[in-house]
Amino acid sequence: MVTTTVHLMRHGEVHNPDGILYGRIPGYHLSERGHQMARRVAHHLADPTVDRDVAAVIASPLQRAQETATPVAEALGVALETDERLIEAGNHFEGMTFGVGDGSLRHPEHWRYLWNPMRPSWGEPYTEQVERMAAAVKDARDAHRGREVVLVSHQLPVWITRLSIEGRRLWHDPRKRECSLASLTSLRFDGNRFVGLSYTEPAADLLPGASATAGA
Repeated sequence: MVTTTVHLMRHGEVHNPDGILYGRIPGYHLSERGHQMARRVAHHLADPTVDRDVAAVIASPLQRAQETATPVAEALGVALETDERLIEAGNHFEGMTFGVGDGSLRHPEHWRYLWNPMRPSWGEPYTEQVERMAAAVKDARDAHRGREVVLVSHQLPVWITRLSIEGRRLWHDPRKRECSLASLTSLRFDGNRFVGLSYTEPAADLLPGASATAGA
């Protein structure tokens, strides 16, 4: 069996001074800290002292993912590819602030979207996210067997993919996700069989004070 590793990378910090749940809205770009995070991961993955063989870097079409993936692809000497299946989860509250004070939850017209947190009722079902992400992982694995691939996506799709592949329930407390900005959730396969997972935070020292708004 050949071993293939698919790294699921979350993008870096986004410039979002208004605290908007930006979801799939175009135009949200990385903050300066976010660019630093992307460069840090690029250095980590291209470290010549570590035996790596990264064959491809593939990103969500959203600007923040593309900006995160660009220095990674450049450092590894590969062309940046795009896969629509890596996009952020759809969400009814996109474009709004989310909260009970001055946020969208103070308005009764939004309450009907909160009836089922297990689906969830306010956005793209967890099962649909798993389906598209799993297909992207499979295609990347099959195209680059015996090597490594970096897929740059978003917190919720990455975390849901991890829960699914580990056989855990998909509904969860968002505060307990292990998927920080610019982190790597690395899936290892022997042939087609999933054999292990590791989680690393190459930009951990840049996280204090980083915005977690929008769950990106």
